[in-house]
Amino acid sequence: MSLLSALYTGASGLKTYGDSLQVIGDNIANVSTVSFKSARAQFANLLSQSIDAASGQNQIGSGVTLDSVSTDFAQGSFSNTDRMTDMAINGNGFFVVQDPNGAQCYTRNGQFTVTNAGNLVTSGGLDVVGYQFDSSGQSLGTLGPITLSQSSTQPKMTGDGTTAGSGVQINLNLNASDAPPAAFDVTQPSATSNFSTSINVYDSLGNSHAVGVYFNKTADNSWQWHALANGADISGGTPGTYVEGATGTLTFNGSGALASSATTSSSFNFTGTPQTVGFNFGTSIAAGGTGFGGSTQYASADSVATQSQDGYSSGSLSSVAIDPSGVISGTYSNGSTRSIGQIALANFANLQGLSKAGSGVYTATADSGLPVISKPNIGGFGTISSNSLELSNVDLATEFVNLVSNQNAYEANSKVITIGDQLLSDLVNIIR
Repeated sequence: MSLLSALYTGASGLKTYGDSLQVIGDNIANVSTVSFKSARAQFANLLSQSIDAASGQNQIGSGVTLDSVSTDFAQGSFSNTDRMTDMAINGNGFFVVQDPNGAQCYTRNGQFTVTNAGNLVTSGGLDVVGYQFDSSGQSLGTLGPITLSQSSTQPKMTGDGTTAGSGVQINLNLNASDAPPAAFDVTQPSATSNFSTSINVYDSLGNSHAVGVYFNKTADNSWQWHALANGADISGGTPGTYVEGATGTLTFNGSGALASSATTSSSFNFTGTPQTVGFNFGTSIAAGGTGFGGSTQYASADSVATQSQDGYSSGSLSSVAIDPSGVISGTYSNGSTRSIGQIALANFANLQGLSKAGSGVYTATADSGLPVISKPNIGGFGTISSNSLELSNVDLATEFVNLVSNQNAYEANSKVITIGDQLLSDLVNIIR
């Protein structure tokens, strides 16, 4: 009977628009949820009935049903935060996370924290997965939980100067007007030199040792240098005395530029073995080269322009920084930096096939396809923005319009039931 069918048609509308209101309500409720992706209810008409035998003609619909709920994966806007481990993806991709059993999940929610064990985790305690790096900061190319280790980094011994940028480097001016002093005497270095400077170097165990470098003029355009350490620091040395570990010569041309340098001897054996630092200042005279590169002899005061050395002691992690490629670099208390890990991103052929697992986490399904995992900023994957979070992409104005539209549709379907009921009552009352 058509009137009974009309009642069921109206009931299908009430149910469908009630479910649609739930979808809209969920969007509105999550307007402030980090990385939340809004959903949209999609309707479909129910199978129709024919009132005659002609196929495809004179058909009456049987109502409406909720065909599917699709997710809008459009990117939300960013909000800046004061926490370095907060991250947002600018572009395609999901962070890869895993539960204690090693099962991988995926999220856009970058509210990450560091546990007392140094593990980078989500707010729900899932481990953040990324590319592993070894203790020297080199990528291993393997995936695993990212650990921001709090343990000390290994020390680095001051280099021997045989490669550019290694060892001790001193760029100075030696006064061309200086007169040659008496022959250099290691027991009286200050009295038998024209100028000196001091620099700390590091042995293989990360111990710091003060080394004084003394310069004495021997002739026009010719100088000697002597690297001395306290005997208390040297194997077999006598405390309170100086031990010469390295010496060499510097020769300048008539314009005051360094023409050549040579190392006569180069070896410091600090207390304990194998704590050895070699001082080979090298022969490079190019500006910025190893050793004394860029040094001059002008008629101006003796002075040091720059000096450096490449060693350091052990250190503990003091801060981290994350670049757009997702590489996490640690800065340590000894001033050194190294790469700790790199964020991994995943993407899918069919995002609508992902299954929501709560807390902004998704799991892969047969419909979504297997994840494609890669590094940020490569092959269509987005970049990483640290100190940022992706906000919900819910548009309140649109949701309120949909809310009003669904309310009107719900009320209209209720009217269909009311009027159908009245007509049935009129039909029953005909015999009265």
